[in-house]
Amino acid sequence: MQLHFSQEIENLKTSLIKMASIVDEQVDKVITSLNTGDVELCKGIKSKDIEIDRYDNLIQTQCENILALFHPVASDLRLVMSAIMINNNLERCGDIAVNISQRIKKAGNERSLISESQIIDMARIAQEMLKNSIDSFIKNDTELASKVITSDEKVDKLNKQIFNFLVSRMQSNNELIEACTHLVVMSRHIERMADHATNIAENLVFYVDAQIIAHRKKLERNGN
Repeated sequence: MQLHFSQEIENLKTSLIKMASIVDEQVDKVITSLNTGDVELCKGIKSKDIEIDRYDNLIQTQCENILALFHPVASDLRLVMSAIMINNNLERCGDIAVNISQRIKKAGNERSLISESQIIDMARIAQEMLKNSIDSFIKNDTELASKVITSDEKVDKLNKQIFNFLVSRMQSNNELIEACTHLVVMSRHIERMADHATNIAENLVFYVDAQIIAHRKKLERNGN
């Protein structure tokens, strides 16, 4: 029984790593496309998302089977609980890659506007956060996870700056309204990707250290 359980756990980890690899590749393509203006890189992003959805369903099934058949406790239970959450966040990052690619197709030619807005800088930070959150899970590295969590504030700050910049450009030049609108939406997608990376890191900390750190700062500010 223990051997069977250990194998199921390893299968679950393998599925998560494979899914994470596809998501990482998708995100890398769209961020490179945003950075270079090469819209061709966005081709196939949407169709590849189907493979991510398949892994989403597979991992959910694997987690359900482990819970039903083996009734794990302690760190094993935390692993399965974390896997469910990490799977969900990875799937959302795959969807976000699709959404960003669609905005690039519509506003990717506005190279000067994109450069001035700092959206590329924001995207690079979010991409690094996602990579580091995946690596923290693979290596059980809580220090790397903490680095991801800290970086989220940088993305939030840039998101506000980018929004204000784009609104200002729309007010001063009506011809840029459509492009700026697409970039505002794109910035929001990138900010959400950083949030999902943070969630992955927080779930890694929960699995390794048995600490629930999600929403900690918000709760502390409100005296909870």
